[in-house]
Amino acid sequence: MAFTRATAQLAEKLTGKLTGLTESLTEKHHLSSRSVRTRVGLAGAAALTVTGVVGAAATPAIAAPDEGSGTYALGFVQAMAVGDTIADDVRAQAQAQQRVADAAEEKAAEEREAEKAAEKREAAQEREAAEKREAAQEKRANERADRSAERRSATGYVDPVAGVDTTTTYKQAGASWSSGKHSGIDFPANTGTPVRSVGPGTVVTVGWGGAYGNQIVIRHDDGKYTQYAHLSATKVSAGQKVDGGQRIGAVGSTGNSTGPHLHFEARNGAYYGSDFNPITYLAGKGVDV
Repeated sequence: MAFTRATAQLAEKLTGKLTGLTESLTEKHHLSSRSVRTRVGLAGAAALTVTGVVGAAATPAIAAPDEGSGTYALGFVQAMAVGDTIADDVRAQAQAQQRVADAAEEKAAEEREAEKAAEKREAAQEREAAEKREAAQEKRANERADRSAERRSATGYVDPVAGVDTTTTYKQAGASWSSGKHSGIDFPANTGTPVRSVGPGTVVTVGWGGAYGNQIVIRHDDGKYTQYAHLSATKVSAGQKVDGGQRIGAVGSTGNSTGPHLHFEARNGAYYGSDFNPITYLAGKGVDV
């Protein structure tokens, strides 16, 4: 008898705790009236677990119907149903959160791809703009050369680089030249600037000239020669006839050179050592440099 009372008291305590837990879950999840009734069955089920029999303390918890319902015989099934509902809610929340995270990651990936595409477009636009600037610069240089050619003197002579003032003068002393003196005059200009034949004549030399770098030598109709040195490019060949103002090459910095410029000489012969003052020569042809 003492064992039975102790067991009943233990069942009653366990039933109270389970009932309180069930009410808390019921309030949080807003269960239906059916779920409310289930907690009574859950308490009865706990009593069955402790006593092993449907005793005097446990029987009312299981058998007492609410409004005549006979569903309390299924207390365990109803308790499982409540647990499943809560678990389903948790799983649904987890799945919803995962979908949000996946969508955010997908959006971030799309934004990264869009940024890369924008960077590529910007780089392509910059390259295109640079190419256009270079083409425009070359076009302007060619136009200046053409205009200068149109304004050439009555003798058909022009300056070798259009619109550029000379720097290093003829016979200027310095250690940069093997003879100790400058054998011509210099026209500083950007690499690629057009170089023109100062007058009509025939090309006698095209190619590498040692310290002169890439060079061209032309024999003019008056028997004098002119030399064009440090070129970045040549556009004529030996034996070719040229006119005054015709483009024959481009300014460069080949050979013994400290920067892009045209080294220009006037000569009595085709080779080094026969030079004379090129400014005097051009002035005699009506060209002021």
